[in-house]
Amino acid sequence: MPDALTVHVNRGELHSLDLPDSFETSESFDVRLVNHGEATHVHLHLDDSLSELAAIDAPNHHVDRNSERRVGVALTEAGATRGNLKVVTAYGATTHYVDVRITEPDEPERKVEVSEELGKPQPKQRTASDSTVDLPLLPVAGVSGVAVLVAVGTAFVFQQLAVVVAAAVVALAAIVAVVVAWAN
Repeated sequence: MPDALTVHVNRGELHSLDLPDSFETSESFDVRLVNHGEATHVHLHLDDSLSELAAIDAPNHHVDRNSERRVGVALTEAGATRGNLKVVTAYGATTHYVDVRITEPDEPERKVEVSEELGKPQPKQRTASDSTVDLPLLPVAGVSGVAVLVAVGTAFVFQQLAVVVAAAVVALAAIVAVVVAWAN
C-alpha cells in the first residue's frame, strides 16, 4: 500500500486545514482527505518541480460531510526532487503548503539462488590447454597410414640404413598417434 499524506479538514473549525509541514516518499502516494465537519471542496496543486516527476488524479475534490477521500499522486518519472504541494479550501481562504521530498527508491535486494549441485565436485572437462588434446580417430589414422606408406616406400626405393631407420621412426610415431586418438 502506498504512503499517505493525511490532511484533516474542518477538524478545529470550519474550513480549517491540519496537515504536516513536510512529507517524504520514494514512491507514488495518496493524499488522504479526512473531513471532520461540513461537506467541502479541497483543491490540490503540485508546484513545477514536483510536476516534473508526479501527477495528481484531478485538482479539485469534493469531500462529503464526516467522510474520507483518497487522492492518488502518481510518480511519472524516476528521480529525486523537492517541492510544494498546495492544499486549498474555502475557495482560497485557507491555504497550506506541504514541503514534499521525493527520493530515489531503494534498490531491491537482489538474491541469487545457487544450486546445491555447484557445491559438489564436478568431473574435469578437458580443454585445449590440457596436455592431451582429443584427436578424432579417423583423420589421425588416415594421415598416419599415408605417412607410413611414404616412409616404407622411400626405404624400399633407397635401401639405405638411415632411410630404413627413419621409416621405422615414422611408422612408430604413426602407431602412437593412432593409439592416443583411439584412447580418447
